[in-house]
Amino acid sequence: MTSDESPGVWYSYAIVRVVPRVERGEYVNVGVVLFVRERRYLAARIEVDPVRLLALAPDLDLPLVERHLASFLAICDGSRAGGPLADLPPAERFHWLTAPRSTIIQTSPAHVGRTLDPPAELDRLLDAYVRLTP
Repeated sequence: MTSDESPGVWYSYAIVRVVPRVERGEYVNVGVVLFVRERRYLAARIEVDPVRLLALAPDLDLPLVERHLASFLAICDGSRAGGPLADLPPAERFHWLTAPRSTIIQTSPAHVGRTLDPPAELDRLLDAYVRLTP
């Protein structure tokens, strides 16, 4: 079986990062956003570790970061709290969320994969890129 014949659906994902001081380029991975075009599935999960963030930037305004991340999630979810961007179709929201920017909330370049279960894949990606494992 070739990779094109493997079971499941193609997805795109990006790692969500907090970049406390953009000029330094240092960041902490805090989440994942995953998009499956053929299912119109778009979801993000955020798990902030304040200790890690404050170790990198002791003067970081955590409530501000949490507000920015809440806006990111609201846009992803298509929630009214996400404003007009939340009204866009899932593909456009994914592209807007993953567009390069120079702000405190950034994403990695988009990557692709294949899965049978998008929600489980989102959790697997969190394990791989965000959660610290003992």
